[in-house]
Amino acid sequence: MNIQPIGIFDSGVGGSSIWKEINGLLPNESTIYLADSTHAPYGSKGKQAIIDLSIKNTEYLLNQGAKLIVVACNTATTNAIEHLRAKYNVPFIGIEPAIKPAALKTKTKAIGILATKGTLSSELFSHTSDRFASDLHVIEQIGEGIVPLIENGNLHSFEMKNLLSNYLQPMIEANIDHLVLGCTHYPYLTPILSKMLPKSVKIIDSGEAVARQTKSILEQHSLLNNKTSIEVKHQFFTNGKPEVMQSLLSSNFDVSFLDF
Repeated sequence: MNIQPIGIFDSGVGGSSIWKEINGLLPNESTIYLADSTHAPYGSKGKQAIIDLSIKNTEYLLNQGAKLIVVACNTATTNAIEHLRAKYNVPFIGIEPAIKPAALKTKTKAIGILATKGTLSSELFSHTSDRFASDLHVIEQIGEGIVPLIENGNLHSFEMKNLLSNYLQPMIEANIDHLVLGCTHYPYLTPILSKMLPKSVKIIDSGEAVARQTKSILEQHSLLNNKTSIEVKHQFFTNGKPEVMQSLLSSNFDVSFLDF
């Protein structure tokens, strides 16, 4: 048993969608969430810059006593997680687009993938896509502009809906039946996307799978907190706008500004 917190970082507020899944599955676990919103989106940066930012985030969480770190960012996972695993002696959980379930379940043999440039251009994404979707029609779309809109509190803006309409049209024309969300910010778009897509299209993200993997790794390393008498504590930090993250979380949680 280990009562230390789970550390989670993302290039902004989007990874809070992953935090919700983890918290729902592991309610006895304390957490520390770090949103590096100042440098969002990571998807437009080079590989070394992403590694450097991921190291900075990791070291902050480790200094706060994190027993395991969830890299709640597709771009950071695909570009930096192997480096982090080699450098630090704690378990890391990464995230990658849920191509496999979409590829296995598609009936139309056409799937859409909405992700950042950094994810779509990564070796890990290319390997996963080649392995599971080589015989499918895959429509890849860089979600340019989506993350900044969410980070600035413009989730439901006209500009967002206009962007999404342009991005989805080629997918609809290709008769996709699954849309894979390849960025942890994007699950917050699901209610909007559901209204814009045909009802036959299933939207898939990685949140539930990441939560299950987190539980599995905690069990393997004997790090689960099974002591219900210990007070569970959740801390949220951002170097961006605390009110944006606050709007995505329950009012039961406070978000603190951290200049990092």
